[in-house]
Amino acid sequence: MKKCNLKYILVEKKQINKFKSFHETLNYDTFTVEHNDLVLFRLHWKNTEVDLMLSDGKEKYEKEKIRNSVSSEHVNEEKVEERMDLRLEHCLAYVLHTSGTTGIPKIVRVPHECIVPNIQHFRVLFDITQEDVLFLASPLTFDPSVVEIFLALSSGASLLIVPTSIKLLPSKLATVLFSHHRVTVLQATPTLLRRFGSQLIKSTVLSATTSLRVLALGGEVFPSLTVLRSWRGEGNKTQIFNVYGITEVSSWATIYRIPEKILNSTLKCELPVHLGFPLLGTVVEVRDTNGFTIQEGSGQVFLGGRNRVCFLDGEVTVPLGTMRATGDFVTVKDGEIFFLGRKDSQIKRHGKRLNIELVQQVAEELQQVESCAVTWYNQEKLILFMVSKDALVKDYIFKELQKHLPSHAIPDELVLIDTLPFTSHGKIDVSELNKIYLNYINLKSENKLSGKEDLWEKLQYLWKSTLNLPDLLKVPDESRFLNSGGDSLKSMRLLSEIEKLVGTLVPGLLEMILSSSILEIYNHILQTVFPDEDVTFRKSCATKRKLSNINQEEASGTSLHQKAIMTLSCHNKINAFVALSRGSQILSLNTTRFLPKLGHCSSAYPSDSVSQTNTQNLKGLNSPVLIGKSKDPSCVAKVPEEGKPAIGTQKMELHMRWRSDTGKCVDASPLVVIPSFDESSTTVYIGSHSHKMKAVDFYSGKVKWEQSLGDRIESSACVSKCGNFIVVGCYNGLVYVLKSNSGEKYWMFTTEDTIKSSPTMDPTTGLIYIGSHDQHAYALDIYATGNVIWKHSCGKPLFSSPRCCSQYICIGCVDGNLLCFTHFGEQVWQFSTSGPIFSSPCTSPSEQKIFFGSHDCFIYCCNMKGHLQWKFETTSRVYATPFAFHNYNSSNEMLLAAASTDGKLWILESQSGQLQSVYELPGEVFSSPVVLESMLIIGCRNNYVYCLDLLGGNQK
Repeated sequence: MKKCNLKYILVEKKQINKFKSFHETLNYDTFTVEHNDLVLFRLHWKNTEVDLMLSDGKEKYEKEKIRNSVSSEHVNEEKVEERMDLRLEHCLAYVLHTSGTTGIPKIVRVPHECIVPNIQHFRVLFDITQEDVLFLASPLTFDPSVVEIFLALSSGASLLIVPTSIKLLPSKLATVLFSHHRVTVLQATPTLLRRFGSQLIKSTVLSATTSLRVLALGGEVFPSLTVLRSWRGEGNKTQIFNVYGITEVSSWATIYRIPEKILNSTLKCELPVHLGFPLLGTVVEVRDTNGFTIQEGSGQVFLGGRNRVCFLDGEVTVPLGTMRATGDFVTVKDGEIFFLGRKDSQIKRHGKRLNIELVQQVAEELQQVESCAVTWYNQEKLILFMVSKDALVKDYIFKELQKHLPSHAIPDELVLIDTLPFTSHGKIDVSELNKIYLNYINLKSENKLSGKEDLWEKLQYLWKSTLNLPDLLKVPDESRFLNSGGDSLKSMRLLSEIEKLVGTLVPGLLEMILSSSILEIYNHILQTVFPDEDVTFRKSCATKRKLSNINQEEASGTSLHQKAIMTLSCHNKINAFVALSRGSQILSLNTTRFLPKLGHCSSAYPSDSVSQTNTQNLKGLNSPVLIGKSKDPSCVAKVPEEGKPAIGTQKMELHMRWRSDTGKCVDASPLVVIPSFDESSTTVYIGSHSHKMKAVDFYSGKVKWEQSLGDRIESSACVSKCGNFIVVGCYNGLVYVLKSNSGEKYWMFTTEDTIKSSPTMDPTTGLIYIGSHDQHAYALDIYATGNVIWKHSCGKPLFSSPRCCSQYICIGCVDGNLLCFTHFGEQVWQFSTSGPIFSSPCTSPSEQKIFFGSHDCFIYCCNMKGHLQWKFETTSRVYATPFAFHNYNSSNEMLLAAASTDGKLWILESQSGQLQSVYELPGEVFSSPVVLESMLIIGCRNNYVYCLDLLGGNQK
């Protein structure tokens, strides 16, 4: 990065920890971008660093200036060598890395003069007009994308950009490209084309009625003419080109259009398709082992041209016309160049030289082979990976290969796969093939399927092992692979393992893995393996949790070290206050005089901060009249259409009092702090996606202070035991301790991943409990140096926040379970729902009941033994934490406020779950409500924090 004086870099969030650990000395700012998975880094280089970076060329540059000056005075002196200089203004067009699939990865800095000829020549050769539609097949990290983009832009043509999720599904991609958008020009690697499968290529991509006018294949060995002919439907008129080049001389160097008469010929052609003629401004040379250019015979390709020059790694100036070695070997015959293979494709096997690409070409020409790839596994085994039209072809394929290949070229093993894995650049992913083979040999000796009854259990085992899930976890029948932490590479691994388990190829299995639930995958496998039996899996045979559509956004970590601070005493400068936060959590420090007015009953009071008299007064509030009986009837209240209450009638109305703009979505929940010395100074603390933590006046909505943290804030704040600090988690993996009166950063603790969980404070010990995306729950002592007292691995990310009460600590998990622990970290019980739990638990004032929401659209109430009391069905998923409170207009009635993601606020009667009122906010809601007196505070995804008045109504 120093070498090219890089100013900006986009980093995937899942790679941020690795990026920061590799570049700890970097100076940078970070910015969020609209794409959820990326973070923009702006780099700051010191002048000395830039000077050092250019030092390798600076001296030469100065010498050249002197020599040029002298030559202008002495025209007869030797002419100075002309060089391309990256320091010239507007020299570079872009910078990228080579993929490393064909050698050691390099930094390549590409001048405008190098890439523009490609675009100009392709525009003429392909006859691009504004009527054309080009598909952006290459990622932005692969230089052919530059040609694709600017071919379209410079011609007024359309450029089609398709989501990655569609690219993973060949049948859907074919429909998008050739049915919905009628793509006319496609530039791709042969592997990308092969993924469609020969049948789909023939019926759609290269059919007689296809929209595709131009197909340019490059980046890998061009398919043999036999294979190419088999792909074309009768009457197809698509122009097919072989393009060849290397990133070091970005992007393409040669091109050859396959003549129609060759495509239509039935004569067998022994030679591969030749590379064609050089593109505009390009020079192609073939050199022998001594470095001499040859006109006939075999040698290595060198590419260049006067202005077809790029800067590699630390180069600052490069002579015009520089030729680069490609590592590709060819043979020249009658002036035509034919590709033989790469240097690293040449192996020595059984004492003889072998080009493994020859094995691939011969195998692919067999009628039963859709596509294939060959690897030299651990430099000891030749493995042929094959996508086949027929699952029972292994013996036949071996016999056919023996007819066409010498004995030293026959593969050691043939592995059937559903589709070829490819890199982000569209090339064969050799490392993934090796992983598939490793799993293949491991599964050969174990996990043999004894019958259909054994399939469900073994499928769950393979699912969990591929996704690194706990062995004891029961996989819900609605679980989807991509939503449970899977990706395209892991899906290939799972596919391979399943097919080894059942001992046969399962057609269409990859698309099922990428788009269907585990139950649907199971039934699909059964229908293939046991086609003559009625084997449809019944829903009652599997767990009924639901893990679909989990938004597990990848995290951005931090390399910041924990900052030590001087030991604090929570007894110094203790403020008298009441803190109110989501889940009806109330913390009272040295005051009880206005608790009755709040309309709440506290569930936790610090024994060392409240006098004995005050404690008795507080307990007096928890009378049976106020808290109701503990034996609630079991009830399920459902909301019918048009928002009418299911049971009873609406007794309450909600009207907006004020709203405050935060700049971005508000997913965090409010913390309300009421100082005893001045109730009118009540403050709402809340953060948002804008990275800002805000302190807002409760009654007026005016902002008191703002503090910018390192990343997005979804965590809701809690107050320290002394009342002088606000604690909040952040997407950058840090727990921030801020001064409550000013927002000043006082101390930070580093976890190992993103923090969406909200901290909670134990009023007895002062410990702060918080969960992290690193799959641990932490207990922190902020009055020492942030010591971890204990942590418990849940085996899954935690989006729920812990609720601390006198007996237990409860927290929800994405596997659909509500977990209950003792204060020493021992698990007591778990309660299962039918969807992930992002909602945090809320306890009743008596601590006899727990309220929480789930992705299954229900609000739950269970007792402290984990038994269901009632559940209420909303109109959408429930991420928010419910809030239990006394009706301000009727102190003997206990209510529950809850929110669903569609923006609806639900007011329920807490004993039975009966609906009292519904209010809809103008945006999605992931924030949780907090009720104080007759006012409700909540955040909304339309960027605002709302304060609503709760008005009692007359029952009709």
